[in-house]
Formats: sequence, structure tokens, C-alpha cells
Amino acid sequence: MTYNPPQANTQQRRYRYALLMTLGLLVLALVLAVSSGPVMSDWRLLLVSWWPGELNGIEPIHRAVVAEIRLPRLVLGLAVGMVLAQAGTTMQTLCRNPLADPGLIGISAGAALCALFVIAFGSQLGLVGDIWVTLGAFVGALGATFLVYRLAGGLRGMNIATLILAGVALNALAGALIGLFSFYADDEALRLMSFWQMGSLAGVTWDNLPFGLLAMGIASVAFWWRRHAINALLLGERQAGYLGISVVSFKRELVIWVALGVGGAVALTGMIGFIGLVIPHIARLLVGASIIRVMPLSMLLGASVLVLADWLARMLVAPAELPIGIITALLGAPFFIVLLLKFKRRLHA
Repeated sequence: MTYNPPQANTQQRRYRYALLMTLGLLVLALVLAVSSGPVMSDWRLLLVSWWPGELNGIEPIHRAVVAEIRLPRLVLGLAVGMVLAQAGTTMQTLCRNPLADPGLIGISAGAALCALFVIAFGSQLGLVGDIWVTLGAFVGALGATFLVYRLAGGLRGMNIATLILAGVALNALAGALIGLFSFYADDEALRLMSFWQMGSLAGVTWDNLPFGLLAMGIASVAFWWRRHAINALLLGERQAGYLGISVVSFKRELVIWVALGVGGAVALTGMIGFIGLVIPHIARLLVGASIIRVMPLSMLLGASVLVLADWLARMLVAPAELPIGIITALLGAPFFIVLLLKFKRRLHA
């Protein structure tokens, strides 16, 4: 018979309650995403994807809107929210810094830079198709990750101040090059580039989902499979090595999975900020620091928040639509400021 201390039982109860609340939030997000929108808002729209008969007041166009617009956006929002939250959790653990984030340290900017290069000049180079955009985003995310990582001290050490500064420099460089691409791109490419820079789930179809979903799915499964080893990094690199983890190769592996997941997300949605930064913090506030608990809760929270943000983007200025990057920035920036203030007070203490 095993003995569970009262503190462990309390943490387990908090974890269960947090999961139940997050699942309820996810169900609410799913219902709102499918049943409401500028064209029509009706709870019966939840039934049209599998109900074979006719529903009073539900026209064929409403079925088409649900099947061809709302459901692809819902699937994309769930996948992107999950993988960005997982990537943020992994980066913060890898860097042992609560401010590390794929967007803050330049990974998203690197992915967008190469993807926008393919959009702007792909037709001239024979790189036409969604697979090339996804591949470009992955290559850009991977290159940016290794560049920032090496500048911050290499795979054997990590200087956090240099990491943040390198991310700032890389974001600035990527912004300058994206501006240069915009100067030489044609009108059609400029419209697509605007979509990328603000971030949006609009325009997604079942046809252009598979490649990005494959990249995000592989990364998400890898994060989940390696969550125990990621949790060991919380003890420190030396202690993780004592537990049998090859720390140097494992850190390289995590860098690849982060680049693959972020690259797949950016390839389909553009640059969506603050999900990877804010969601892991909320999860840690609810269930503690253990990655075993933080990882699943972050996945559910990330998916819920991004789907709700997409719903707000569609509803706030209907029939027009706000870029989802604006919504996530408005929600995440105040939280980030609070984090900075806490970090500042801790340094002074």
C-alpha cells in the first residue's frame, strides 16, 4: 500500500479540476466556432456535418459554410493552438527561462521570412504549391532556432540575456528582409504577405491543410512522447544526464521539433504571437511546474484560446474580419507586461 502525502493529493485534485475546466472551455470554443458566425448563428449548425435529413431553416449554403469554412478553420485552430503551446512549454524548459517563446526569440520570424520568400518569388523559381511554403517555413524556423541557440552560447550552455537579444536582432533582421520582399513582390503576392504578417485562419481549405497538419502532428506527438525527458530538464542539465538522458543530443532533438511545429503552424496561419508565451504560464499557475501536468493542460488551453480568438476575430467586426494576431496580441501583451514586472521585482529582491 503506497502512501500519498496530503500535498500530492491536493495537487492531483487541482490538476483534475483544471483539466475539467479546460475541457469545458474547449467544448464552449467548439460550439461557438461551428454554430455562430456572420452568415448564420444557430446551434443546429452543430448537427449539419453528420445529420442526414433536412433541418428547418438550414439551407444548403449554411451546410456548405460549416463544412468548407468553419470546420477547416476549427481543425487548424485546434492544431496550431496545441503545437504553439507545446513549443512554448518546451522552449521555456529548454532555456530555463519563463520569457522564452518561439516568437520572442525569432523562430516565428525566421519561419515567416522563408515562407514569404517562397510566396513572393516562388512562381519565378518554380516553387509553386503549399508544400513549398510549408517546407520554407520549416527551413526558416530551423535555421533561426539554431542561429539564436548558437549565439546564446551553443548547445552546451545558455546565456539567457544573449538569447533574448539575439531574438530581438533576428526579429529586426527578418522584418527588414520581409519589407524588402514586399518592395519587389507583385500585387497578388503582397496581399498574401499581408495575411502572413498579421496572422489569420481565414482562407484555409481542406486541400491546403494536410502538409502543415502533418508537420504539426509529428512535432506534437514528439513533444508528448518526450514530455518525461523534458520534465527532467527542470532539474538541470547535469541532473538530467545522471538520469540517463543524453542532454546535448536531446536538446538538438527538441530544437528540431520546435522548428517543425512552429514552421507548420506559420506556414498555414502566418505569425500568431503570445500563445506560446502566455499559455504555459497559465498552466503552471494552475497545476505547478511539472511538465507531466503542464503539457496536456497547455495543449487544451492553447487550442481553446486560439479557437475562441478566431471566433472573436470573426464576430467583433462582422461581416469583416480582424486578423487573429491582433486578438492574441491584445490578450497576451498585458499578461507579458505583468510577467516582466514580476521578473523585475525578483531580480531586485
